[in-house]
Amino acid sequence: MSAPASFYAGYGKRLLDLALAGPLLLLTLPLLAGAAALAAVQNRGHWLFRQARPGWHGRLFTLYKLQTMTDARDAAGQPLPDAQRLPPLGRWLRATSLDELPQLWNIVRGDLSLVGPRPLLPEYLPLYSPTQARRHAVRPGLTGWAQVNGRNAISWEEKFAFDVWYVDHLSLRLDLLILWRTAGRVLGARGITAAGEATMTAFRGSPPLPPSS
Repeated sequence: MSAPASFYAGYGKRLLDLALAGPLLLLTLPLLAGAAALAAVQNRGHWLFRQARPGWHGRLFTLYKLQTMTDARDAAGQPLPDAQRLPPLGRWLRATSLDELPQLWNIVRGDLSLVGPRPLLPEYLPLYSPTQARRHAVRPGLTGWAQVNGRNAISWEEKFAFDVWYVDHLSLRLDLLILWRTAGRVLGARGITAAGEATMTAFRGSPPLPPSS
């Protein structure tokens, strides 16, 4: 799993992350505090969601988000399906991407980049094909090429193809284009969920290719 070899990939990208994420974190602190307060009211004091995600080269880190789902359970004590645990406030936080604001701290820490393949669940790691696994050759991102080309409204295979294309074409110009398009996506609240899902159906592995004739 080789990373792109360029000055920007090695140093410039990290400098851009720090130059933008640090000031953004400070500027959005009042907005983050207000959104966190709403999440805390909804979730009985719990406002911060923490989850292990694979990052650069598949190494695990703790991802931070605002908690958008409740802890609602059925009569047997089992969590209800995601769609039933996502109340209107949680949907609004996701639609506005306010739930992602704590990840600016992940960027400052070096866990994430502003732009890169989105960090997914650790249990997906053994399901990737060798080509799909190349998405971990760069730091994961707050936004990415797949996010501005459909986000959760596209298939897993399309999403991974966009991720790998990004790894192969990483550049300052591409990152700035993705950031510009992300602003439009956030304002339009497009591609937040897959059809019939709270976010995206779980990845079960890509179907095998048909035998060649």
